[in-house]
Amino acid sequence: MAEDKLVKGNSRKAFKYRSTTCLNCGHPLDLSDRYCSYCSQLNTKKQLSLKDFFREFMGSILVYDSRLRYTIKDLLFKPGTITRNYVEGQRLKYANPFRFFLSVSIIYFLLQSLLLFFSSGPSPFVNINSNDTAVPLDSIQNQTFTYKNEEGTIDTLKLNEGAIVMNLDTLAKPEPEVTEDTFKYISESDLDTLGSGHGLVERFTLYRDFYKLHDIKNANVALDSLKHSKTAFNRWMYNKNSAIDRIAEDPFGFINYLVGKIPFFLFFFTPFFAFFFWLIYSRRRYTYMEHMIFIFHIFSFLFLAFLICLIPDTFLNDGVFSGLVFVFIGPFYFYKALRNFYKQSRLITILKFVFLNIVFWISSSIAALIFFAATAAAY
Repeated sequence: MAEDKLVKGNSRKAFKYRSTTCLNCGHPLDLSDRYCSYCSQLNTKKQLSLKDFFREFMGSILVYDSRLRYTIKDLLFKPGTITRNYVEGQRLKYANPFRFFLSVSIIYFLLQSLLLFFSSGPSPFVNINSNDTAVPLDSIQNQTFTYKNEEGTIDTLKLNEGAIVMNLDTLAKPEPEVTEDTFKYISESDLDTLGSGHGLVERFTLYRDFYKLHDIKNANVALDSLKHSKTAFNRWMYNKNSAIDRIAEDPFGFINYLVGKIPFFLFFFTPFFAFFFWLIYSRRRYTYMEHMIFIFHIFSFLFLAFLICLIPDTFLNDGVFSGLVFVFIGPFYFYKALRNFYKQSRLITILKFVFLNIVFWISSSIAALIFFAATAAAY
């Protein structure tokens, strides 16, 4: 009855408004087709009224995409199973794993920055949106700290109730001053005789000292004065002086810049990490690309879990929930995902779990240094 009423009514889905050709892609249709079998657009010729527009608008809000629902549900509660379903052909049921990972990780960092910006209380972590590091009073007051002073001897420092905020600028060691007497000039021909690594360091030191001594920001003018060729590489290296000044003036802005690159670092690191999965699971029937999908699902779960923990951690002014995810839930989820996806015994899975964790922390540390060094070079 409801079906007949819908067909005979004044809805955009009504039989009288249907066409034999899809208005979107031109695919031939039958009048019994409610949707185009090629592009999935509604088969209707009815002009869009205010009522129809409002109904579709509300429907898009109240009835969210089923792929997102299934992806979040299975990602959170079925470790490894979502990857198995996806690689076995259930593609339309889930969101694209690569796009979903980038989306959820970027949303996490945006929301984190937003909450830190509007948060009135001190963050349990370093506040990357401020030039100060907020330190909880009850954790430092009346405590005595030891440190090595400039003479190399051990000294002590007792923090009282007034020592709540430590300005990082006071902890930064200033660069040594460059004078005409200490400035060491090296010609380009002499630099070319040095090894590639040593020559690179000496060239950068020369350009940095010249910049601090004369405060010339234009690379072409500076290279003319130094009698160095104005190649693209020399101009780029000299212009890094401005980037160093920006980092010194706003170190937390640079940290924010690096943190924002973490999703892209993981995205490009995943193919390298997948190589080790491909090696230790070489006897399994999975392809290299399917190992990558598994890793993206693991990373997506972590960012989704951190995203869920972000609001309670912010309101409680404590990172306890995120800490639990990182220390306990994340490793357990990774183990269960390995078991459910690769279907091996507990002992074999534990051994591979330990190996993959060691590989991850070593390789990701090396890759992070390279990636963030390249990111800093482009800053």
